[in-house]
Formats: sequence, C-alpha cells, structure tokens
Amino acid sequence: MDLDIVFLGTSGSVPTARRGLAGTLVRRGGDRILFDCGEGTQRQLLRSTVGLVELPDVFLTHYHADHYLGLPGMLKTFALRGREVPLTVYGPPGLVDLFTVLRRIFGKLTYEVDLRELRPGEGSDRGDYRVFAFAVEHGVASNGYCLAENPRPGRFDVQTARSLGVPEGPLFGCLQAGEAVDLPAGGTVVPEQVLGPPRAGRKIVLAGDTRPAAEVLDVAREADVLVHEATFASEEQERADETLHATATGAAELARAAGVKMLALTHLSNRYFGPEIAREARTVFAETVVPRDFDIIDVRFPERGGPRLVKGGALGRREEAEAHGSDGAAGSGEESRGGRGDPDDPELGRDRVGARAGRRPASDPTR
Repeated sequence: MDLDIVFLGTSGSVPTARRGLAGTLVRRGGDRILFDCGEGTQRQLLRSTVGLVELPDVFLTHYHADHYLGLPGMLKTFALRGREVPLTVYGPPGLVDLFTVLRRIFGKLTYEVDLRELRPGEGSDRGDYRVFAFAVEHGVASNGYCLAENPRPGRFDVQTARSLGVPEGPLFGCLQAGEAVDLPAGGTVVPEQVLGPPRAGRKIVLAGDTRPAAEVLDVAREADVLVHEATFASEEQERADETLHATATGAAELARAAGVKMLALTHLSNRYFGPEIAREARTVFAETVVPRDFDIIDVRFPERGGPRLVKGGALGRREEAEAHGSDGAAGSGEESRGGRGDPDDPELGRDRVGARAGRRPASDPTR
C-alpha cells in the first residue's frame, strides 16, 4: 500500500514567491486527506500532479487564517463544478462557529459539509488505519494529527508452509490474511505456524503549529515521519517562546528524543532559506529534511528503505521544477542570507508606499 506526503504549502504566516501557506496532502492507496488549507491551496493542487480532486476529508489544525483561509474558495469551486459528494471537515472545538462566519463567503453549496470537532484522542477509523487528534501547545484551540496504520501480519514463511503440505495458491493468501486453512490431504494449518511476529504499521505525525511539547513527543515516538513546524532559527528563541512556535533546534531535539525515522520541517518564516534551517536542525538530528512546495515524502515500509524525500515529485510539469539543495541543504544556487530571507520574497511593508523604518517585519508571526 503506497503512502506519501505531498507538501503544497510550507511557508509560515504569509506566502512567499516560492512557498505557499500551510497545506499538506497525505495519500494512502486511493485515499486523499488534506491537512490545513491555507490561502492558495486549491491552486497548488491544480499546479500539481494531484489536481483538484474531490477531497472527502479536510483536517484543520487550528483557526489562524494562514491555515484555513483557502478553504472557502475551494468549497465554492467544488460547488461551481456541481459536486454532489459530501465533504467532512475536522478541527478542534470552534469549527462550527468558524463555519457560521465562512458560510457568508462561500454561500450555498451543492453538497453537504459535515463538521466534526475533535478533542485529543478522538478521530476517524478507516479500517486498517486511523487518523486521530492530539494536543499541542499553541495558545489557541489546536490539534496535531496522527495517521497510524494497524499492525501488519508477520513475514510469511514459504518453506515452512510447503513443508506442512500447504499448496501454493489461494491458501497461501488465506494464511497471510490470518485465516486457518484445511489441507486437501487432511489436517489444518493455522497462521501462527507460518507467520513471523506482527510488524508495526507506518505512522505519520503532523504537529501543526506548536512549540516543542510533551504531548507531541509522546505521539511521535518511533514515527516514520514527523512533520513539525520550524518558524524560527535558534537565534530567535525568545520570539519562538513568545509566540508558541518552534525553532529548528527545538524541533530536532524533539525528533531525536522521539526516535523518529525522518523529521520534515515546515512553516518557515520568510526571513530564512530552507538550507540554513536544515543545517541548524541537522546538528541535532541528522535525518532532517526541509521540503519545498511540491516535494513529496514517500513513506516506504522499513524493509523497503523507509521514508525518502522526492524533490519536486508533485510538480505538474518538470520544467517548472525549481533548484533544490540536497534534501534541504544548501546547493543548486540557493544560499543562506544570514536570516535575511529570500531576495525574491520581500517582507510585507517593504513596499515604496507606507513603509516605516524600525517596525517589526509584518512577516513575523504575532500569534
């Protein structure tokens, strides 16, 4: 079963020329689940190889505008296309109140929207996996989300099955599915005779906006991928504490303590390039990547190599791919600017009219 994470928006608080606002799509088999829907998310989907599919589920981490402002437009687009399939939106308490306001924007829809407020521990069971909410620390009602697969059957021992008289074919599949089988020559073979110990399913943890928190650490233990914000570098630790955001170092320390296989850092302030955030985090936790928009993390089973970053893997056209460094490290012409951000992404307020010297850049999160 394929499982991957498509990064649609990786900027924090305001969009930049190269990074959109929060939006992360998880694909598992034929399932498509969107986590957060910042401004421009539907356009990012249209630019990608995914397209604007009729998503059945959207999970919102919290109700700061950079995490939900793209939702009204996307809902309206679905209606203009004549969508009839229901849509379920999940979020922390306050979701119903939010939609009371948003309905004035998107108006009447052609399909039902089911609103489900989730508290820590609550979620959605989907057969062989579950998506559930957990607590984070961000100063407002907020959820992180974990996608956890059920344990897999142990490895099937073909030689043992043959020696017990099980003919190759459908009976092999029955045993692998955990069913006892009757042999043509008589007798019964049970799964425990031919299967090794159960193997863990994969786990993805999306923390949303939060400072490093004990709750995140507990849920993230031995996760295949932890997607955590890194709004600031360590030089801005005081600002991170003030706004209940994380630094690259803080997120890396949490990932190391949790024993995750890969840490993916998002929600970057536009004062930073990905490479400098990656370098800081990797001094603490080597298996850190800083995805850019349209990158994919392919969450493979451990026996198939574990998670890997596929740079530009969701771009609709290869020629649109922008230069990347090595998994978020400097390279391909992208250099650190010592915290001064991307020259193509001017801070809000630096325009020719109305800019005031000495003012805190508007791109700084103030929440």
